[in-house]
Amino acid sequence: MDSQNGVTRRRLLIALGSGLGLLGGGGAYVYWSLQGDSGGYTAPDSHPVVTTRGFLNTTEGPAFETDGTWSFDDASEVFLFVHGFSTDAERARDNAYTAQIALDGTQPTPVVAYSWDSNVEWEQAKDNAVANSTPLAQWLVEWAETDGRPVHLLAHSLGARVTGETLRVLAERGVTDALASVSLLGGAIPYDSVVQGGQYGNAIAAVDAPVSNFYSHNDKVLSWVYRASDRTHAVGHAGARDAGPLPDGYQDVNVTDLVADHYSYFEPGEGCLPRVVAEIG
Repeated sequence: MDSQNGVTRRRLLIALGSGLGLLGGGGAYVYWSLQGDSGGYTAPDSHPVVTTRGFLNTTEGPAFETDGTWSFDDASEVFLFVHGFSTDAERARDNAYTAQIALDGTQPTPVVAYSWDSNVEWEQAKDNAVANSTPLAQWLVEWAETDGRPVHLLAHSLGARVTGETLRVLAERGVTDALASVSLLGGAIPYDSVVQGGQYGNAIAAVDAPVSNFYSHNDKVLSWVYRASDRTHAVGHAGARDAGPLPDGYQDVNVTDLVADHYSYFEPGEGCLPRVVAEIG
């Protein structure tokens, strides 16, 4: 669930808002609370992108391709931004560029966009998130072999599902050092998926990097829309709660005081990326 206002999201918001409206004026408040954007920044065409759009269903050829300018000679590390639901190729690049602007004040670093086909129906988007785990793992392994600079992964919303599944693929392959850190921003995955024995718990424990979940109680998209659609609490709204013991290397970070809504986690001046940098150390 992301800042791109796709048809699926609109329909869900209208239905949810109408239903809540039956309960009184609070329905209208919730409906409008679900609106938002990440600042409206537009990336230049040169912004670096890794994309799997149009490649997932091919039996031959590469699993992804790259675009943009990749000359970061002065950078000692890079960030990789994995966007969320209902995000087209243009918005995927814009989101990564927005995160880069937000980081410029604290840690000027290239932010590469990982662009995947999420602007489809919600259930298909979740399936696509799983399918993207293998190509993302492949890119990370190839980057480590050919470049070697540390990669800090930022996963927004449904990008947390892409990320969790990727960690599982890396763990299965015995690759534990492909990432320098993992930061979930408003993660649209179940709250109990990150605990020991959960869907991603073992994979989180296996990765040789800190995994931080930045959550906000102000995130109405996760507290209302995600909960209504998936019948569970999202880790990005209130962390793992008391679902069980947490794997080594994982932590919940409450950024309610910094993040006003689902679209502000990586917004310059209003989001939590400075806190992300502080946690990375």
